[in-house]
Formats: sequence, structure tokens, C-alpha cells
Amino acid sequence: MNDEVLICRVEPDSGPEGWVVVDSTVAGRSTGGLRMLPDLTEAELRLLARAMTLKFGLLGLPQGGAKAGVRFDPEAPEPERLACLQRFALAIRPLLRSRWYLPLEDMGTDNGTIRRVLSQVGAPLRYRELRGRRSGYWTACGVFASACEACRLRGWQIRGCTIAIEGFGKVGSALAELFARAGARVIAVSTSRGALHSERGLDIRRLAQLARHSGSAIVELYPDAERLPRERLLEVDADVLAPCARHHSVHAGNAAQVRARVIVPGANAPLTPEAESRLEARDVLCVPDFLANAGGVLGGTMEFAGMPDRLIQGMLSDTLARLTRWALREAASCGLTPRQFAEAAALARHAEIRKQAERPGLGSRLFAAALALYRRGLIPAVLVGRLAPLYFARLARAQPLGRMDGSAGENRY
Repeated sequence: MNDEVLICRVEPDSGPEGWVVVDSTVAGRSTGGLRMLPDLTEAELRLLARAMTLKFGLLGLPQGGAKAGVRFDPEAPEPERLACLQRFALAIRPLLRSRWYLPLEDMGTDNGTIRRVLSQVGAPLRYRELRGRRSGYWTACGVFASACEACRLRGWQIRGCTIAIEGFGKVGSALAELFARAGARVIAVSTSRGALHSERGLDIRRLAQLARHSGSAIVELYPDAERLPRERLLEVDADVLAPCARHHSVHAGNAAQVRARVIVPGANAPLTPEAESRLEARDVLCVPDFLANAGGVLGGTMEFAGMPDRLIQGMLSDTLARLTRWALREAASCGLTPRQFAEAAALARHAEIRKQAERPGLGSRLFAAALALYRRGLIPAVLVGRLAPLYFARLARAQPLGRMDGSAGENRY
């Protein structure tokens, strides 16, 4: 991994204010979401770029971790948002054209828009790249699988558990539906406009229908629940809290008010280090964010490989459940927090991936050549889709399941 994070700043006089943050590269390239938010900061993007490195390392995927973003209103009219992204892309065109950074969809953006922007600035884009449309759902599937494992460690079944979800966007809304289908009771959700709370449980199907038409205004339109200020969602007495909004929403100033016994993040870095330490001191089980929400990365890669949705969901859920079980058990046996253990393992594996990329063998070179042809649409997706499960199964078997001494260890799942 790079010793220093590489940052490209776009000043307001040369385009919309924004940043590209590259935390790591593999074979000179990196990838990660491009987000659009009015209050975005460089510090936030640095956290998110590191999270991408950790996800790629944990999953064994040969990618460098990065993030980018522009300060702009994601609810502005579409022509204004598109023009903003075009100006930003022009300002960072050398990075895009060299593929040093490849953007992915994120808050306020989608793959379709990014494809248009890259095409307009002359950045190389292959036929099969940036066509995934279910990143939020795959993230939610991973968070759900991770939550089920964390609850089992507490001796609970997910059926009957009470759930609070901060953020009801692509991830939070999909996660709420998964919990509801499993028999859990979602008792609180929030958006940028406030929170809803009902001990009887919220009607998630009704909320999802309202969200499709009214977005964050659902808290003003849903009639059968108590309205709360947004920040008070953290105070709801729930078994599981799933933060699916912005980074550092749980911090030293409000950690004492959190009443959940298990925290499984759908967002990146929703807990500050101090808040996480305070919660763990109270025996609150905190699953690392880069583990719990790695389903978006894994599902998107499987989707790119042509795997059918049903198979993606099964393999993704199994992988995230096993990773969660491994991290929580091994961390406890080593006397470490789950974050300390999983982060060290992820960074060690990512370093090994980078080393292999610098000195590829014949098999790696042949694989890279075939992948380049597939990206261009020259290898049928149906063929790759049939072979892909074998590739991802091999990755799962190679996951870094040893202890902190760096040994590979046996499969402890």
C-alpha cells in the first residue's frame, strides 16, 4: 500500500469544489465511489477511501481503494447535476483517462450518469463497465447477513429482534425490507428530515412506497408513528442499530445515548474511534463498517461477472456471514476488538495482492488478458457467468483466516 494518501483537489475557480482521494493502488489503478453532497469534506473522503482499501483487502479483490466527491446539491435538477459532474470530470480528466482512478456510483450519483460523463471527457470506458444497478441492495444483503451473525453471537435469532435504521436511502430501505421479511421488527427509521418510531413496528412496504414518490419526506407523510428529531433515532431502545447515513453520525457527544446492543453499519465510518471505544466498553458489539457493508463491492463485482441475481445473493450472504463470524470469534480469542483484528487482516491481504500484481505470473497475465477482452464485450457474459462462481469460491477459501502473527491458518468457518 502507498505510504501516503494521494489527493487531487479541485478548487472552485477551476470547477465545482471537490476531491479525488486515492488510498491505495493495484497495478497503478484505483476505484471507488464518486459522491455528490453539499457539505462534503476532504476528511470524509479520506476515511471512505481507506474503507475501500479495507474492503478490497478483506474480500481478496485486486483493486486499489479510492473515493471522490463534489460539493453540490444531489436534489438539484438533473441538468444541473450533470453539468456539475462534467466540470469536475474535466478538471480531473488526466486521472480518468489514465484510469488511475475509475469512479463508481455513490451518494447522489449513479452508474448511468457516470458513464455519460466519462464518455463526454474522453475517458476510456469498456463495454461492460459501470452497468451495475443494484449496489445499494447488495450492500444491504451483506449488512443483513452480518447482522444475523452478530445476533447469533449474542444468542438471539433475528426473528423478533427490534431494529433501528439510520438513513432510508438505497441501502437503508432495502435493509429494512430484508429485516421485515425475516420477521424482525423495524421500530425506527430516519431521513435527513427527521425520524419515525413505533414500538409496534413500522410498515416497511408502505414506507418504501412513500419513499419512491417522496424521498426523505416520508417522515412527514407516514401517519402511524411518533415523529422524532433525526438525531434521536440513536436513543431508541432497539436490539440492533444499523447506521446507513453519513460518516461519524455516532460520536463522543452522543455515544452515551445509544441504547442498541449490536451495531451493524451500512454506512462507511459511521462511528468515530472514540465513540466505538466507549460503546465497546459498555459491551455493545460493533461490527466493523468495512466488513458489514462490503456486500456492495462484492455484489457489484459478481454482477459485472455476469452472475444471476439469485446466485449473487446466496454467495454474497454466505461470504459476509462467514467473514463476520470469523472476525468476531477470532478477535475475541485474541483479546482484540473486531475492528483491530479485521483491519490488520485486510491490510495484510491487500499488501499481498499488490505484491502479486507487481510480479504477475503466467496465470495472472492470462487472467488479466481474458478480463480485458471480457470488459470489451469480446467474451460472452454467459460463459463468464458460469465460471465466476468458481472464482469467487476460490477467493472465499483464500480469505485471511489466520491470527495476527500473519499465518494463513486453517479455515475456521
